[in-house]
Amino acid sequence: MEIKGKKFLVVGLARTGRACARFLIQQGAKVSVNDSRTGAELSEEIAALAGLPLSYHLGGEEENWLDGMDYVVPSPGVPMGNPLLREAVARKIPVLSEIELAYRFFDAPVVAITGTNGKSTTTTLIGKMLEADGKKVFLGGNLGAPFIDAAAGSWDWGVIEISSFQLEWVEDFRPQIALLLNVTEDHLDRYASFADYRQAKERIFAAQRGTDVAILNRDDPLVWALRPGLAAQVVSFGFGEVAMGLFATPTEVIWRDGAVEERFLLSQAKIQGVHNVENIMAAIAAAKCAGVSRRAIQTTLVEFPGLEHRLEFVREKDGVRYYNDSKGTNVGAVVKSLASFSGRVILLAGGVDKGGDYGPLAGGIKSRVRRLVLFGAAKQTIAQALGRLTTTVLVDDIAAAVRDAAAHAQAGDVVLLSPACSSFDQFRNYAERGKTFKNLVHAL
Repeated sequence: MEIKGKKFLVVGLARTGRACARFLIQQGAKVSVNDSRTGAELSEEIAALAGLPLSYHLGGEEENWLDGMDYVVPSPGVPMGNPLLREAVARKIPVLSEIELAYRFFDAPVVAITGTNGKSTTTTLIGKMLEADGKKVFLGGNLGAPFIDAAAGSWDWGVIEISSFQLEWVEDFRPQIALLLNVTEDHLDRYASFADYRQAKERIFAAQRGTDVAILNRDDPLVWALRPGLAAQVVSFGFGEVAMGLFATPTEVIWRDGAVEERFLLSQAKIQGVHNVENIMAAIAAAKCAGVSRRAIQTTLVEFPGLEHRLEFVREKDGVRYYNDSKGTNVGAVVKSLASFSGRVILLAGGVDKGGDYGPLAGGIKSRVRRLVLFGAAKQTIAQALGRLTTTVLVDDIAAAVRDAAAHAQAGDVVLLSPACSSFDQFRNYAERGKTFKNLVHAL
């Protein structure tokens, strides 16, 4: 793709938008940037771009800003219904996602991972397995550094986590290995329906060919139903035994590829929980398809400590264990997190409602949660859906939630922050929420 001298409008000045602007300038493009926020609201973002020859269009979305543009590159947080994006489509100005743009300048094979839950852990595991096998790996995307930061670099592999937002404008993006881990309700505050959200996820396979690999979760009916329509070779993982693919027993994960069978001990893995067994299976499937040795895979399982804010053990005090699962921002994630505990749980949940159904949590609430502590903007909505199932209290914020949990917890209990909501009512992001929770717990 030749972009020198071409005119680009980058829409949205969050981290990915800024990275795209820098890359395009480096490649000789003429770049304008747009954000609906004002210059005063964007002081930090503008400072990060200081010295670059950019034109700024801020504080609105005026159609004439598209005049003369050859391409438009939206940040992932900018919805498809944005007026500038709609007008670009009407004018037949190509709209390229950051993932699409980066892919056109990335020379190494790509492993791409999407799904509602488990993306970050699975992505990190795959990257670490390839590194343990001696490969130079770019690990990023929706996790960590934007994919565009790796464009035009020298790599053996790219391992990238991709959200549904990032897949909305892909065209030629073709991962040699693509994984869809699961699909449950999420981001219904952005998509008109669950079907629309699901279709965005499925675009990860759209450009694949017969020589590529699609890795599917057999235990997710919506994911497994995709296999007849895929051009790529299908490799699957799940808990039931199969002659080809991955399956798990209580003690090991088994990979079968024709006459070849390899076993990986779960007892040596640091990360625990049903959801992490799924993540491990998916990661091993991708690693084996990429030619990674058994030794490198098992070494990674032994050494990988897990990710911050995902069922992260914080401390034990007076026989009560505290876990930070701030990254559990949707109902499906919380269902899996609750399934990881067999004892009594005090669940802390709340934040900004994402438009989904809290009903799938009912079974876990009834069987495991003895106290439900709700905070944030969605507390009334969650209480209406689930409050009758267990003792439920509503508090103002996460500090009050931790105080309430500590006051009512008994030896043997688990106090679990797993919000089922986004964090933007009281925090900048899930990470800030998780760190605040950990600080409060350590201060008890």
